[in-house]
Amino acid sequence: MKKSLYQAIALSTGLLLSTTALAEVTGNIGATSDYIWRGVSQTSGAAVQGGIDYGHESGFYVGGWASNVDFGDGTSYELDVYAGFGGDITEDLSYDINYLYYAYPDSPGSVDFGEVTVGLAWKWLDVAYSYTVNGGDDIAESPLDSKDMIYAQANLTFPLTEKVSLGFHYGYSNGDVITSWYGTDSYSEYNVSLSTDTDFGTISFMATDTDLDDDDAKIVLGYSYSFDL
Repeated sequence: MKKSLYQAIALSTGLLLSTTALAEVTGNIGATSDYIWRGVSQTSGAAVQGGIDYGHESGFYVGGWASNVDFGDGTSYELDVYAGFGGDITEDLSYDINYLYYAYPDSPGSVDFGEVTVGLAWKWLDVAYSYTVNGGDDIAESPLDSKDMIYAQANLTFPLTEKVSLGFHYGYSNGDVITSWYGTDSYSEYNVSLSTDTDFGTISFMATDTDLDDDDAKIVLGYSYSFDL
């Protein structure tokens, strides 16, 4: 695969991962004017992010990633760990299966959770379905289920030039966790992005919005740099 499907999915929803194909050990660092996760701001301001990935030629990969966050309750950072397996089915069709654990070590409550994602990519289109498989007791208010959350997404990526790409993203979230967080059992989010590769990293521009009440559209500028270790 030219690029890990997991990386494409993660980048569409806010995670800053290496934008090159996984090969042994790689690292990534970057910054964004607002950390957006599934259409919703996690910082209401700038974020500094980075991670490390290990990938094997068999298709197995594992990694970690971190970002500052601000939920208004003293939680200051997010630490993610993940592992998965992906590969090519045909020249144009690829798959990815992974587990991602979201941790918030300094949160005053038990809000860590993990989800399994299954994804497929065909040329310029990738789709994925995520299901929460474990969650802390404080993720959803009782009697709501802290493991009841699903997320489906579709992403289109079109190369405009060798270094400039145009992207479109749509995501749909549903479940008790969503009800607890936002007061509605489901919502949709969407964005359009433009990114360019330079000798000093990747620069991106994104316009994003949701159909949640009282949530305004956002413009996000981002920068990332990946490197071999």
